[in-house]
Order: sequence, then C-alpha cells, then structure tokens
Amino acid sequence: MPVNKITQENEIHVANCFCSVRHGLAFTLYICNFLIYTQKMSMSIAIPAMVNNTVLSSPANASTERPPTDSQDNQNETSKEFKAPMYDWSPEIQGIILSSLNYGSFLAPIPIGYVAGIFGAKYLVGVGLFISSVLTLFIPLVTDAGATFLIVLQIVQGIFQVPRGFLYSIWVKWAPPQERSQLISIAMSGSVLGSFIILLVGGFLCQTVGWPYIFYIFGGIGCACSFLWFPLVYDDPANHPFISTGEREYIVCSLAQQDYSSDLSLPIKAMIKSLPLWSILVSYFSEFWLFNIFVAYIPTYINSVLQVNLRDSGILSALPFLVGSICMILGGLLADFLLSRKILRLVTIRKLFTAMGVIFPSVLCVSLPWVSSSHITTMAFLVLFTAFSSLSEAGSFVNILDIAPRYVTFLRGLLQVSYHISGAISPTVTGIFLSQDSEFGWRNIFLLSAAINTSGLVFYLIFGQAEVQEWAKEQTITHL
Repeated sequence: MPVNKITQENEIHVANCFCSVRHGLAFTLYICNFLIYTQKMSMSIAIPAMVNNTVLSSPANASTERPPTDSQDNQNETSKEFKAPMYDWSPEIQGIILSSLNYGSFLAPIPIGYVAGIFGAKYLVGVGLFISSVLTLFIPLVTDAGATFLIVLQIVQGIFQVPRGFLYSIWVKWAPPQERSQLISIAMSGSVLGSFIILLVGGFLCQTVGWPYIFYIFGGIGCACSFLWFPLVYDDPANHPFISTGEREYIVCSLAQQDYSSDLSLPIKAMIKSLPLWSILVSYFSEFWLFNIFVAYIPTYINSVLQVNLRDSGILSALPFLVGSICMILGGLLADFLLSRKILRLVTIRKLFTAMGVIFPSVLCVSLPWVSSSHITTMAFLVLFTAFSSLSEAGSFVNILDIAPRYVTFLRGLLQVSYHISGAISPTVTGIFLSQDSEFGWRNIFLLSAAINTSGLVFYLIFGQAEVQEWAKEQTITHL
C-alpha cells in the first residue's frame, strides 16, 4: 500500500508539471495560433510597401500634403530595385483590404462551431490551416489581377481561418479548472508572438527582397507545419496514445463536476435571455474593435506618423507584440494563482483582468496623438497597450468556459461572429476616417474606439458572471 501511495503521488506530481501532455498540447496550439496570425498580419506589414505613397492624398486632403520624406523615398527606391509592384490604392481601399479577411467570416462561425461540437475541432482546424496557407501563397499573383480579386481571395481565406477560433473547445476535455487560464493563455499567446515575428521579419523582407516574399515564406511554412497537426493533436485525453495513466486520471477527475455534453440540441431561448452571455459577446466586440485597428494599422501608423522606413517600421511594430505575448502567459499564471490560493473569487478575477485589459489601453490610445512628436514615448505607449490588452485573455475572453462548458463550441461560434463583425467594420471605418481628415483622423479613430471599448467594459462589469448558468446545467432542450 505505501508503495502504491508513493507511485500515485509521483504520478500526480508529474501531471501538474510543465512537461505534461496537456502542456505539450498547449504548445502545439501555440504554434497553430502563431502560424494563422503570421498569415493574418502579412497584409498589415506588406501594405505600406505595396502602396504608392505619392498618390495617396485625395484632392480634399491636398492642403495637408507634405514633401516626400526619406522613409518614403527609401520605400519607393527599394520597391523599384527589387521590382516589387506598387499600387495606387486610396485609404478607403486599404481599409477594405485590411478588413476583408473578416467580411465573410462572420457567417461561418456558428455552423462551424456546431459541427466542431459534434465531431471535434481537430480536423476542422487542421484543414483550415492548410487551405489558408495555400491561399497565402497565391496573394502576390492575385494582387496583380486587381484589388477586387485580392479582396475576394482574402474573404475566402478568412473563412478557412475561422476554425482556429474553436481551439478553445479542445480545453473543455483537457484543461483542469485550476489550470484553465494558464493553458489557454499559453496557447493563445502564439497569436501575439506570430504578430511579432511577421512584423519583425516582414519589414526586413519588404526593404530587401520585396513584399511578395512575405506571403511566399509564411505560406510555405504554414503548409509544411499543417501536416504535423493531425498526428499531434487529440480532442480527448482518453484517445491520446502517449499520455500517462496518472495525468489522464488527474484530468478526468478534475473535470468530473463539469457538465459537458455534445448534444445535438441547444437551449436557444435561454441563451437569448442570458445577460451574462450577452455581456461576454458585447465585451468581445468592443475589445476587438480597438485591437483589430491596432493589429491592422500599427505598421501603417508607425510608417506614416513616425516617418520611419519599412525595415525599422517592422521592428518597431513587432516590439509591442513580443511584450504582449509574455504578458499574456504571465496574466494566465497570475489568474490561476489568485484562484488556486483563493485570494479572489473567479468572477472577481475575470472582471479585474478585463477591466485592466480595457481601461489602460483605452487611455493609452487616446493619448497617442498628443505624444506623436516623441518616438520613444509613442513606442512606450504602444508596448504598454499590448501588455495590458493581453490581460483580457484571462478575463472575459475565457469566461465562456466558466458559464457554459457544455455548449462551448456553439457559443465560441457566437463569439467568433462578434469578433469578425468587429474586425470587418473597424479597419474599414479607420480607412474612411483617414481619407476624410488626414490631420485629425487618428485622433478621431482613437476617441471612437476608446468610447466603444469602455462601453463594452461597463456592460460586462454589470452583467458578467462566472458560475455555470442554469440553462447550461439542465437537460431541458429547445430543438434547432
């Protein structure tokens, strides 16, 4: 008996360490998020090199035109030297292109989430990653055919990137409640690091060999890595061939109280009436409104406002995402520490981290136009923006697993709809603002975004909860 007891204690110790299978799964999902975001962000860093800056200003803005800067001259010379094509796209067209990944995507999450709830997310995500990578390779070719063809391709690509949002559903059967924030934060931080790498490398590629190589290199890497996805990822620890008995039992026992089911029916009426669910949806929309602008336009902002060349723009744009990736993991660890030590209640942790992830970034972005004359201060604000924004990953972003683990795949689809609607509108609106008022456009964008962000936070703080909802416990069904 003593020997068995010691063996069991050792297995539990191994199950809790960072070399466990579930942490290996978190790293695999980290790589997937990394790859998808290098593809999502490729256009953001490439578009300053793709656009002929000498014809951007519309007649309405002619009075605000300035002589070409050194950075613009270097950009044009680089593009000519390496024969990378340039296009006469207005700010409105640029905004549409940067938003187009989300135009068709908001229609796909609900059916994809429903299917993922039945069959699991593994194959949907793997196939989506591969097709998205292939489409990335064709972007330079399609762009030569015209902006319309590029927009259509990006709409299709965005639809195939939608399954990535359902990686959360894997954690329903893999993440013990006390480790949920930590594991999800590790996995999701790959998206931030992916943004860092693509901006860092992309700026260098634009300045040296031309912007098309951004799409060739990262599309190729995505194709190669997508084949590793299928043998490494399993939807359920019970089916994993390499997991130890101790870790499997630890996960199963810790999730024994979770009321999860892949039932084909959903309590639709109860969901519609659920204010805690609506608070998460509203928070998701408002937070990603500002973040989508940041992701889409940070290279353009640094290149145009700070007047730096493409290579330096990429380096400076990448720095905030590196810090954000680290802070996202640390935020998840801190949230789990506060919960495991019972320092704060779960609902308090969710609201605290959401508040920090909204209030500070909103204040920082509103302040940006007033510090644009100082490169150091501007970069410090941008770094702090991503550092605080990343804390929301341990707040409202993971809250859906708290209130309705049974229906997480379907509800994750609703969150994706909210995210893609926000992503489709905000960069487009930004392009319109910049076209209408080149001098005060950024200020107006940041003020509007901060107002939307803060409004969503207030709604979440009032109605957000962290307990499993009654409609997620009961077996009363409303058939679709």
